[in-house]
Amino acid sequence: MNHTPVEGFSKLSKEGKIEWLVNEYLNGSEKSIQTLKQYWNDDADLQRLHDEFSENTLSNFYMPFGFAPNFLIDGELQCLPMAIEESSVVAAASKAAKFWINRGGFKTKILSKVKLGHVHFMFGGDKEKLDRFFLETVLAKLFIDTEPITKNMQARGGGILNLKLVDKTEDIPDYYQIHAEFDTVDSMGANFINSCLEQFAQTLKREVYESDVFTSEEKDSLQIVMCILTNYTPDCLVRAEVSCPVEDLAEGNVSSEMFVEKFTRAVRIAEVEPYRATTHNKGIMNGIDAVVIATGNDFRAVEACAHTYASKDGKYSSLTHCEVKDGVFRFWLDLPISLGTVGGLTSLHPLVKLALEVLGNPNAEKLMGIVAVGGLAQNFAALRSLVTTGIQQGHMKMHLLNILNQLEATEEEKEYFVNYFKDKTVSHHGVISEFCNLRGVKSVEELKK
Repeated sequence: MNHTPVEGFSKLSKEGKIEWLVNEYLNGSEKSIQTLKQYWNDDADLQRLHDEFSENTLSNFYMPFGFAPNFLIDGELQCLPMAIEESSVVAAASKAAKFWINRGGFKTKILSKVKLGHVHFMFGGDKEKLDRFFLETVLAKLFIDTEPITKNMQARGGGILNLKLVDKTEDIPDYYQIHAEFDTVDSMGANFINSCLEQFAQTLKREVYESDVFTSEEKDSLQIVMCILTNYTPDCLVRAEVSCPVEDLAEGNVSSEMFVEKFTRAVRIAEVEPYRATTHNKGIMNGIDAVVIATGNDFRAVEACAHTYASKDGKYSSLTHCEVKDGVFRFWLDLPISLGTVGGLTSLHPLVKLALEVLGNPNAEKLMGIVAVGGLAQNFAALRSLVTTGIQQGHMKMHLLNILNQLEATEEEKEYFVNYFKDKTVSHHGVISEFCNLRGVKSVEELKK
């Protein structure tokens, strides 16, 4: 089917948008209209709130919102909210939490909390002259001119920490940066940082143009390219870790010594092999993203930062590490992460507010630790399965219900299959085959008739 561009889509009513979408892309399907509308909130005010989170909202996209209990974090028992659709993530996190609750629990530590932004600009004049002028004239005025922006942040204990001129001309001719460091306390701080950066650019341009230090050609060569925060925050860093005596790690028929040997080897492989590190870190992000989404934070920024950090030494590597020293096993995660507990969705989305309330309404630093623990727990659970029973046993049992729901199984049939696979390996083919036997048909196609 050939489709035609639409003019003024955002100006259409919600019903008008749905009508256009269904007629243009869904063959006028009434069922599609019902699908979109069945996820609307009955509470009109609540639905209006959701509609205003994003443009052109036609419905709500639901994700499972679960909780992983029994997390002992820095001596405090926590129940982690997790919004994620992948089978077994919440179960694995809960299992790891239960494992460590009697082995000292999880410990966290803020290593640093600096956020960054840059004014990217071009300057074709004398480098030494620019450097001297920045230090002697511009630097102080950058702080002065942003005082109206930073006043409230400073009152909360944050603000601009440091500013410096960075020469990047070896990478791109005439390219420079104003490198800015910030503390945004309990807010993620994107708007604050970007507002400061835009003012820095205006100040720089004004001071250069009004100065008699530069020639007219040098002044004309100054071009502001862009002012933007970076989501790479290697100095906004939290550590989460667990530790216990090696003898406490016996696993079924696997001795504690053998478990530790296999576990540390698995981590080492992820440290040196990018193919494994990618999947290893993806599992870590399962736990991290689930808590980040549940608490109304930006999981895309968190993902981008974590994966850049994993490549900081020139080769993509594991975010987690472990060691055995003096008979003690230690497993830890250093995570660069920028989060907020005020502003954005944190004060608007009802489930986000509930999630933060369950966590005791943490400040940004505490939330950093909680999120890191979610990632560490997920990684421990995955590696524990990989080096003992194998990961598919638990994963496929969680996936069983997804397969049965696709087959539109009854509750009685679901109960039958849970019992049927208690002592068997779950496979898609095995479920389909037994389901057809149970229904007395030869194929899935017959079920659809």
